[in-house]
Amino acid sequence: MGASEPELRALMIASLEGDARAYRALLGDVRLRLSSFFARRVGHSEGDAEDLVQETLIAIHTRRETYDRRQPFTPWLFAIARYKLADHFRRVGRRGTLPLDETAFEVAVEGGAAAADARRDVETALAALPERTRGLLKMLKIEGASVAEAAERFEMSEGAVKVATHRALKSLSLRFGRGEPGDD
Repeated sequence: MGASEPELRALMIASLEGDARAYRALLGDVRLRLSSFFARRVGHSEGDAEDLVQETLIAIHTRRETYDRRQPFTPWLFAIARYKLADHFRRVGRRGTLPLDETAFEVAVEGGAAAADARRDVETALAALPERTRGLLKMLKIEGASVAEAAERFEMSEGAVKVATHRALKSLSLRFGRGEPGDD
């Protein structure tokens, strides 16, 4: 998971233009991110997590032409991953939620246009936050990184990452009408 968002986006664009080396590099990085993402959500079954990684990689391959080159890559990637996870929960008969944060926001979207609208809404909400906080939320809640990974990347303690994340989510919740000042 070494590539940054701009690097991943550049790899995706290069792969869409026919660069096979860029495509292999992109898929290698994406595979690691997806493995981590799914392992945390279906950790009891390593086989299920690997199946979800494979299904998502296939979906990325078959739908790569739908990627909007003007947009960030990771939200597009994890939207596909979340759909695959929801499909998995439906197949196994388990009611699962796909948490966006600890205050239990849930976004249910149907179809590509709604997903694009949701992505823009999330990007607009995140734009209201300071750059470092925005980076933390993207890494933890969109890319699916662990608190330890975020702490290392942002040179913070794990506790500080948790506090900053909680405060940012509460701020967004209050700003977008999901709570009142003083609610805890």
